[in-house]
Amino acid sequence: MANTVIKAEKLGKKYLIGHERQSGRYKALRDVLPALINKTLNKAKQIFNSGQIITGNEIEEFWALRDLDFEIKKGERIGILGRNGAGKSTLLKVLSRIVDPTSGSVHIKGRVASLLEVGTGFHPELSGRENIYLNGSILGMSRFEIKNKFDEIVAFSGVETFLDTPVKRYSSGMYVRLAFSVAAHLETEILIVDEVLAVGDAEFQKKCLGKMGEISNNDGRTVLFVSHNMASIRQFCNRALLLDKGQIIGNGGVSEIIKQYVNHNSGITNNLNNQLFIEDPKKEFQLLSVDLFNNLLEKKNIFECDDEIIIQLSCISRVSVPGLYGYLTIENNEGVIIWASDTFDTGSNCLDNLKPNFYKINIVLPSRVLGHGEYLVNIAFQSAQNLSGFFIDKPGFICSFSISDNYTDRGNQRLGYISNILKWEIIN
Repeated sequence: MANTVIKAEKLGKKYLIGHERQSGRYKALRDVLPALINKTLNKAKQIFNSGQIITGNEIEEFWALRDLDFEIKKGERIGILGRNGAGKSTLLKVLSRIVDPTSGSVHIKGRVASLLEVGTGFHPELSGRENIYLNGSILGMSRFEIKNKFDEIVAFSGVETFLDTPVKRYSSGMYVRLAFSVAAHLETEILIVDEVLAVGDAEFQKKCLGKMGEISNNDGRTVLFVSHNMASIRQFCNRALLLDKGQIIGNGGVSEIIKQYVNHNSGITNNLNNQLFIEDPKKEFQLLSVDLFNNLLEKKNIFECDDEIIIQLSCISRVSVPGLYGYLTIENNEGVIIWASDTFDTGSNCLDNLKPNFYKINIVLPSRVLGHGEYLVNIAFQSAQNLSGFFIDKPGFICSFSISDNYTDRGNQRLGYISNILKWEIIN
């Protein structure tokens, strides 16, 4: 069709994952040398056949995407939703031509600008000015086109003072400001943005959403937007895709898909098992598990409004991270943020420069604040000093719970999301 700019048919992406299985017996030198030779030969064969090196003596196939069929038309603003590991970032990497699909095909009409992670396409040793020209060239722009847009890019990014400073000295927020500004102002037909706006402050996020809306409405450009912030998705997008385990399970209007996403993720039952996360040794600081307790330290997911709710995070700090802090949001079942908090709320940041060790962190929600309903908890950790060399956990959605608020003598539910008891008195 003439208006279709992206069309995927039976699109799939497979990765090979290696597992090291130990025999448990002592290995002599005569066992080690042949194994080492075989491993070297296997690696050479893997590079020749697929370009991917898999370590381990057992190989597992993992389909990050499987049999995706969809079309995106010119000027559409598409929100892509799904839990961590659903395949969102892999899909965007395929659409950005960073990785090739394993099966199926995807047809893209027009130039693509991608902002997939902080500093995408930037060289750390080059200045901000040099990286604008470098990034623009990577996106297929001529020097003349970049020069015409240069002043607009710098003004929008707000990094004029540091324009001739190497970007390795930029904070993560400055990185994102400049990278988004380059991607948004250069003349590409398709803009892909993956969660990186969460690094910026609220004012800059609002500015970015406004800019994406402007280029979509005025220039007819297509935008693909991944975010765990349902309010941003609802405000900006006019259609949404929902991914789960590498497959599309929802495709339609934004409100309908957000409702499906929330219902799919909440799964609120009286199940007392905690939420576990797969360990990743590359992460300097990582969330390992989540448990919910009431004020009597009873583990549960369904609470009364008079209960305190304790969200207990089990974490590991593998190195001491300067400026490490945590940020938490609680959303209702429509994706609206009801509550936000970070580790600076108590006056001192308890996570800053933690020594390497295992830690339990309690976040206490007071009683009689949240009203009857279902709630989703999201969390992220990052460094206030931004040091791009640190790989810190940003798990997003971590757990959900529900609250029941009955009138003590009437048995019906109190309306509203806030359940503080108000004082009524006659004063005359």
